[in-house]
Amino acid sequence: MKITYLFIIFIIIAIAQIFVPIQMTMDNEDVIDSGVAYKFKTRPIDPTDPFRGKYITLRYEINHFNTSDTTYVVGEEIYVYIRNDNKGFAEVHNVSKEPLDVKEDYVKTRVTYYYKGKVSFQLPFNTFYMEETKAYDAEMAYNRANRDSLPNNIYALVYIKEDSAVLKDVYIDDVPIQEFVDTYKN
Repeated sequence: MKITYLFIIFIIIAIAQIFVPIQMTMDNEDVIDSGVAYKFKTRPIDPTDPFRGKYITLRYEINHFNTSDTTYVVGEEIYVYIRNDNKGFAEVHNVSKEPLDVKEDYVKTRVTYYYKGKVSFQLPFNTFYMEETKAYDAEMAYNRANRDSLPNNIYALVYIKEDSAVLKDVYIDDVPIQEFVDTYKN
């Protein structure tokens, strides 16, 4: 009898271990399929983490918003409302402590700094994982692109739907960074 219960518990745990990653992947694919695409201007760097592997840490040009509200506190959760500017890049057009009753795309994040009407924050999609063999080359390609061309040619493509955001790719000169690396190496 005891073995039967253990076997049933084992089956339930095994099914959960299969279902959870599949559900997470399906949720991300739904955001990409039906969410709104935004291009965030960025400046990548290439750190290494022995536990997470090779990745690019993204630092975005939009990381603050000027407001007349003086009650923001470091660490407080905020809603950052995003829209596309006339050049097709993402811009912050509002920040709020509570969700607004509007049909606009937003991301939830936390206040990292507040001083004299300037609310600073870090966008939650700031890590782009890369194939181990291409991470160093991606850093070199980024440095070359930053040196040789316009400063606004590097951006992250992020899909936002409701309160979910998925970082799809990082682009240099409108080419995905992994393809750009292959071109740069040749």
